[in-house]
Amino acid sequence: MRIGILGAGVMADALGTRWAAAGHELMVAGRTTQKARALAEKWGGRVGGFQETAAFGDAALIAVLYQGMPATLAAIGDGLRGKPVIDCNNPVEVDHFTLVTAPGQAMAWEIQNATGGQVVKAFNLCHARVWKMDEPLFDGRRLSVPYCTDEAAAAAVARQLIEQVGGEPVSVGDLRHAHHLEAMAAVVISLLFAGRDPSTVFNLVDALPPA
Repeated sequence: MRIGILGAGVMADALGTRWAAAGHELMVAGRTTQKARALAEKWGGRVGGFQETAAFGDAALIAVLYQGMPATLAAIGDGLRGKPVIDCNNPVEVDHFTLVTAPGQAMAWEIQNATGGQVVKAFNLCHARVWKMDEPLFDGRRLSVPYCTDEAAAAAVARQLIEQVGGEPVSVGDLRHAHHLEAMAAVVISLLFAGRDPSTVFNLVDALPPA
């Protein structure tokens, strides 16, 4: 699969590195060209502009700070329309650890409305260091990775990408539930800022076997 990585920070590095190792072809775009180029070289991939990278991928990851999301979405253009788009972002301010979105709203919905992509909220509940673990095991169990989306095809891509970082995909429903995952992330982020180890996770869900 060709994956466009939109963002060149620690989450892009952690997830992109694992997906490159799984054999996917990656292109990365970042506001800092030097960082994007370094990731492309690390992955054996390519570097491009935001619009080019969005058009390149069969699927995409958007991984930017919430402050940069409007500019990122404007730069992407129409390249993500109809494609699976993994949204790992958290609209959480770190003074009081509250969401910056309007009550009941979600950044995932903003991304879907702006891009026309098939957005999947996933990978937003852990520090990037967790996704670098091989495998992310806690108490001898694979890490449960909640995700939500409106689209069956996008869900299948998300499950594949979650499994390729060693996680256990756990569907929590359609994209209406994205704001719950974002609110849950505010709790995780507050714990990390309070000094908890970056490998702190919630792993309380036992995934059921397929029906």
